Amino acid sequence: MKKDIEFHPVTGIKLAIAKSRNKAGIEEWNVYIINRNLIELETVLITSKGYGQIAGEEKKTSTLRHCIQKLESESYAIVEPIDPAVFQLTNEFWVSYYILDQIFDKKFVFVPGAIEPSNLVKIPELGLEGILHS
Repeated sequence: MKKDIEFHPVTGIKLAIAKSRNKAGIEEWNVYIINRNLIELETVLITSKGYGQIAGEEKKTSTLRHCIQKLESESYAIVEPIDPAVFQLTNEFWVSYYILDQIFDKKFVFVPGAIEPSNLVKIPELGLEGILHS
């Protein structure tokens, strides 16, 4: 049962939504997971969904699920592309992973209006501008 599982605090894990240009020069946005720990993560499970209102109408995206078998220490991985049309919604990412035999779990929430040009910062690990969530 879930109540019997001991969850430890998450440290050194960040989520970022960052923009880049593809080979054709077109701007694209991606969600990244960044591991700042000195140990690799195993079986990283990430679920994502968006919800909220657009033009006064309730909207909800599909729930997407991703698995990254290993995320090396001090590295990052692309989780998924993200469409700027959903920046108006609350974008929620639930991250679970193992270090050795211990499970870690954290929810990252990007609120509506958080992903806009005035909030972008340089993300050193990626060499890109974006929004960094810790």
